[in-house]
Amino acid sequence: MKVMIIGSGGREHAIALAVQKSPLCSGIVCAPGNPGMANQGRCVPVNVSDNAALLKLAKDEAVDFTIVGPEVPLVNGVVDLFRTHGLRVFGPTAGAAALEGSKAFSKAIMQKYGVPTAAFETFTELASAQSFLKAHPAPIVVKASGLAAGKGAVVCLTDAEAESAIEEMLGPQAIFGESGKTVVIEEFMDGEEASLFAICDGKDYVLLASAQDHKRIFDNDLGPNTGGMGAYAPAPVATESLVTQVCREVIEPTLAGMILEGVPYTGVLYVGIMATSKGPRVVEYNCRLGDPEAQVVLPLFGGDFLALLEHAERGALSQYTGVSQSQGSAAVIVLASEGYPGNYPTGLPIEGIAEAEATGAKVLHAGTRMEAGILVTAGGRVLGVVGVGSDLREALAQAYAGATQVKYKGVFYRNDIGQKGLARCSN
Repeated sequence: MKVMIIGSGGREHAIALAVQKSPLCSGIVCAPGNPGMANQGRCVPVNVSDNAALLKLAKDEAVDFTIVGPEVPLVNGVVDLFRTHGLRVFGPTAGAAALEGSKAFSKAIMQKYGVPTAAFETFTELASAQSFLKAHPAPIVVKASGLAAGKGAVVCLTDAEAESAIEEMLGPQAIFGESGKTVVIEEFMDGEEASLFAICDGKDYVLLASAQDHKRIFDNDLGPNTGGMGAYAPAPVATESLVTQVCREVIEPTLAGMILEGVPYTGVLYVGIMATSKGPRVVEYNCRLGDPEAQVVLPLFGGDFLALLEHAERGALSQYTGVSQSQGSAAVIVLASEGYPGNYPTGLPIEGIAEAEATGAKVLHAGTRMEAGILVTAGGRVLGVVGVGSDLREALAQAYAGATQVKYKGVFYRNDIGQKGLARCSN
């Protein structure tokens, strides 16, 4: 089948690599893709926020199956539109994607169906949020309810930080625009995070490997949140017993609850978990594969990934028998632009990708473009260097060996990716 992959980041590059391996795949259209994805399929310029343009492209290209990578088109209802026109597409409907598009909605779903999460309150007015903070001192977490490119959750360790966060969201600055007009304030959860991914068909699901993302910009989890500076899989904190508990207490009641709400969930359900002393609690839902977690989870999937998504799209996961999880580990180091997650330059020539891949690593593109035949930077997160090994230490060594080979002005990356996992492995 001819497959269209919507998106242009490292996640979509990882999806393209996984789909390309499938015997079912006869060709790939990348919408819009990136220079790295051009090795897997044909890249066609299109705005991922323009559902009508995406629909036209799918029809013009006679696409058989579409995979939606990023959250924005999902929340905007691209799946609903494609289905209305009789096109096969993998991802949740707009109603189901509200699990990510509205934190207020997702927290209400968790509360209604007994899914363990942090205690919370929702606010739309600055004064009421300020009054709440006076009665609930830091540490506390302030979240913009809507989409904020992974930067809308602020862990506030002091009262001053909490006050500043709600003022920036609900005050005149409105740094997240419409996305921050509703704010969720929740209790701080102490523990270690992990990401779990369930491929869902509305009722049944198949788990992919667990992973751990690194959101903060600097080593030792310092600095502001980013879209993700690195990840590894599987995450040792996600023990077999913890995963079993998450399936029973989180994924299954969520899927059952969405059916009762009239919005069955088909697509990737990303569950961010905090392993607390009281057991696993949900930090957040996302409605798609994580970025950069996809870059480490997909290389460890031993089955036919396209066949898995095809079964999920037609509600037939119970008939899929090709699940085969690799026994190894994978790690990705994100190479960023100087200044990220704030302002940063673009258009800087990139060198060393061939040398990086000569080490055995795989380089995935995230924020790159071609200018006059030269590969240049085009985003805050530029590349992801992936290593795969028999264990986490080997995977990290390969990823870092590759990362050192890539050169562009201002390139930087975290040097402590995977250290929590290594510490657990050595215990």
